[in-house]
Amino acid sequence: MVDVSHHELVPDHRVLDETEIDRVLEEYNVDRTDLPKIKRVDPALPDEAEVGDVVEITRDSRTTDTAIVYRLVVR
Repeated sequence: MVDVSHHELVPDHRVLDETEIDRVLEEYNVDRTDLPKIKRVDPALPDEAEVGDVVEITRDSRTTDTAIVYRLVVR
């Protein structure tokens, strides 16, 4: 089976720790449940991601070189 998380077209996914989550939520003035969702079965997620985690996704962007987005892992 192919591990798509290492494919060159899949952006970097990183599970945040609680301190980082608190910083992000405060910066954007949102609750954890307000974040866009990503399913736990998404093949791009790191193996250690669990339901309730927040994942930082760093993608290439035409306008800003890189764009960072956050997703809440759901069932």
